[in-house]
Amino acid sequence: MDLVRIGIIGSGYMARTYAETTTKFNKGTRLVAIAGGRRAPALAANYNIAAEPSVEALIRRGDVDAVILAMPEQARLAYTQLAAAAGKHVLSEKPMAPTVADCTAMIEACHQAGVNLMVVKTSRYRGVQARAKALIDAGRIGRVWMMHSLSTATQADYRDAARDKPWLTDPAGGGFFYDQAAHNFDMMRWLTGQEAKRIFANVTTYSNLPWPALSALVQVEFDGGATAQLTVCLEMPETTFPASAFRFQVIGEKGLLDFDMFEHLDLGIDGQWERVWQQPKIDYIKEPDSPVRLEAHAAVSQEFANSILEGRRPRETGEDGRAAVAMCEAALLSARRSRAVEMTEVL
Repeated sequence: MDLVRIGIIGSGYMARTYAETTTKFNKGTRLVAIAGGRRAPALAANYNIAAEPSVEALIRRGDVDAVILAMPEQARLAYTQLAAAAGKHVLSEKPMAPTVADCTAMIEACHQAGVNLMVVKTSRYRGVQARAKALIDAGRIGRVWMMHSLSTATQADYRDAARDKPWLTDPAGGGFFYDQAAHNFDMMRWLTGQEAKRIFANVTTYSNLPWPALSALVQVEFDGGATAQLTVCLEMPETTFPASAFRFQVIGEKGLLDFDMFEHLDLGIDGQWERVWQQPKIDYIKEPDSPVRLEAHAAVSQEFANSILEGRRPRETGEDGRAAVAMCEAALLSARRSRAVEMTEVL
């Protein structure tokens, strides 16, 4: 095989993202068809490809080798099982699924069918985080001891999000908390190279917004000794803290890292701070097709295609997707039970 023929399931913002990356940025890929959602015919017309009347019809196509699930997590298990049974490789957006059980079923379906299952972890491919990971792996700050992650947004932001992404308010899905925290928890695992062992959390909504779990304070103990704390507040009154969309502060035995995915990466070592990387501006609204924004997404879809072409597992696996969902699930369980939760209770 020297070409991966791709079908996209979904027709919204992220479907458009992967239509762009697979047609204009990736090598060894060909976008064949799109299905799912009212915008599918228009999106397919934009790329001069087929718009299938149903997801099932797209999966049945003999000229589709792999599918990208760019639709809400509530349906990802069913579509993964259909795709795997038809011998199609699967790239799933995050959060992988609403529950650990669904994630496990997705992993098993793809394993039994002998197809690849990759979960989107775009944050790992951004310039800031990729450089932070490289510094840790090179030993610049020594062994990671502790980290704090902060993600904030205003109430107005999430009123807009509820209007534009109504599936986020569906109780059957992971909601706003999973949508954000899946990123933060995955980054914690990736940076430490360790697995979560125990989680203690308070998760609530303070404002009069009608959705649960908009604010969380989560403490994580990892099996290698590192500890981490996550603060999420998606209901800030009118403003947010500077550089707090996806902020990490990492304490190592020899140095410090301070970074935000959309801002900068700073290294603190030997009593001095150094600006390692300044992230070029990303405008998700006005410039959705900007190469700066699409760079990380293109790297994700390229890795997916490469894993198929090279006959190997992708870098970001179904197990990675499940681990992030498990940490989200454990945090909510801890908040409900008012006690620390062992990861063995959800995995």
